[in-house]
Amino acid sequence: MDAASIDPAIRRAVRLVALLNLSYFGIEFAVARAIGSVSLFADSVDFLEDASINLLILASLGWSAARRARVGMALAGILLVPGLATLWTAWRKFNLPAPPDAAALSLTGAGAFAINFFCAFLLARVRAGGGSLTRAAFLSARNDVLANVAIVAAGLATAFLWRSAWPDLIVGLCIACLNADAAREVYTAARAEQRAAKA
Repeated sequence: MDAASIDPAIRRAVRLVALLNLSYFGIEFAVARAIGSVSLFADSVDFLEDASINLLILASLGWSAARRARVGMALAGILLVPGLATLWTAWRKFNLPAPPDAAALSLTGAGAFAINFFCAFLLARVRAGGGSLTRAAFLSARNDVLANVAIVAAGLATAFLWRSAWPDLIVGLCIACLNADAAREVYTAARAEQRAAKA
């Protein structure tokens, strides 16, 4: 697949997704720092990671299948980075378990849900056109939608059921697990793409 054969819709979708992720990263990271939220921190790092992934995908769409497969395997490693950052943040939170502001947590999570749902919708329409790369972007956006539902639920639980840091911590750790599973799926797809390129 060369640059000329790439569907322009894939390029448009990936470019828009990258810009949306980069924009919301700044918002969510600022709120996470302000209220001391592990789950929002994890999700904000994930927004930055998604922006990077989509920019890399945009640059590599016209490459050969073998080169795209190698990038796909590298992206699998990149998908693990937010999980590792979350584990570190969670460890620090265990030592100072103050609950985050529930309203800010839920509202910021709801905003992230809207952005990620739109991104997942865009990428679902083109995910078959770029091999493991667009699959990586779609899986990441899909996981982010699920994570954002959990963040909103953590905020509501903190406000009405359990005034504790635990709902936020649990959701943050679950986001780390989602990223690890997405990394596995992307690596598997990239390996299959690499084998097909060699055949």
